[in-house]
Amino acid sequence: MVKIAVFASGSGTNFEAIVEACENGVINAKVDILICDRPGAYVIERAKNHNVDTFVLTPKQCKSKADYEEQILHELQLRNISLICLAGYMRIITPVIFEPYKNRILNIHPALLPSFKGAHGIDDAFNFGVKVFGVTVHFIDLSIDGGTIVMQRAFEYYGDDRDEVEQKIHAIEHQLYPEAINRVLSNF
Repeated sequence: MVKIAVFASGSGTNFEAIVEACENGVINAKVDILICDRPGAYVIERAKNHNVDTFVLTPKQCKSKADYEEQILHELQLRNISLICLAGYMRIITPVIFEPYKNRILNIHPALLPSFKGAHGIDDAFNFGVKVFGVTVHFIDLSIDGGTIVMQRAFEYYGDDRDEVEQKIHAIEHQLYPEAINRVLSNF
């Protein structure tokens, strides 16, 4: 069975959507481990609730960024991880992890790439005044929110409630990410 590692830094709603899709047979794979860089993140509790192993490591615990990623890479290789899914992981992946997992690291972004890259995609799109919002799942490259797009889903919105836009985006993310993972796994 294909083993997935999910990297997350926050509350973990996309992590949970992926785990549940695996548990329900929607994705023919197993989330084998959660990699988290924040010891207090709620995603750790979600992982415990689903009996998913966790590897929690902060960069401050390491000598360098390279050392930090080498420790994560070691854990991934020990577990024979085939696919990495970034789900609200707020760190830039360097060549240490990227090179061994090239074309096997997915990210989800709350905007229609290549527009509105970076950590504030929803706010940037909303403040720009777009009327078509969306979500992108893409393979990463070494740039910020770059790489080959796997899937996108868009919706029109003409209101003025930023929180409503965010809710719609999260609902789409929880459906789109499992679909994109399946699309990628069909090529494994």
